[in-house]
Amino acid sequence: MGFETVKVFEEHIAKFFGAKYGVATDCCTHALELCLRYTKSPLMSTPIRTYISVPLLSKKLDIQHQWRNYEWKDYYYITNNIIDAAVLWKEKSYIPETFMCLSFQFQKPLSLGRGGMILTDNKEASLELKKMSYDGRLPDKPWMEQNIDTMGYHYYMTPETAEEGIWKFHDSLLKNKKWSFKDYPDLTKMKIFNNG
Repeated sequence: MGFETVKVFEEHIAKFFGAKYGVATDCCTHALELCLRYTKSPLMSTPIRTYISVPLLSKKLDIQHQWRNYEWKDYYYITNNIIDAAVLWKEKSYIPETFMCLSFQFQKPLSLGRGGMILTDNKEASLELKKMSYDGRLPDKPWMEQNIDTMGYHYYMTPETAEEGIWKFHDSLLKNKKWSFKDYPDLTKMKIFNNG
């Protein structure tokens, strides 16, 4: 088993959502982080009720953050073209010209314990995001034989996780757990977001 398995998984999920390209990552938060780094966004926003790691990215990346108090369903935008779609699991739901980030965390319909993916219709962006997720390299050639030109992060999905995703995919279509903003606490009340 090799990284070809990851490519097959990426193609399978991208086709299900109706996107041209998928870039598998080790988690949805890292998928969002790579998109923020790629787009060089100076600002992000999140609902007050979401998973805590998402607004914490603003602290990690030292970018401006704005809270929004609203009732979101299935997904929400953190910038004008980056979408947190961690709880979305719906065929042909990709929104063109965006970076939609998915989660395969253990409570999600496609439960792999951990994992994420960036969906995009931009070929150039998909290649750069792939390199960023693989320590700046491309996965199909030993890194020592590559002249690395991209800042990389160790955020890739392993072939073992991708293989599990391939065999669990059809079962995921039978799950109908729907997440809501109500499943999350009001993060603005937590100390971490109130210490300047």
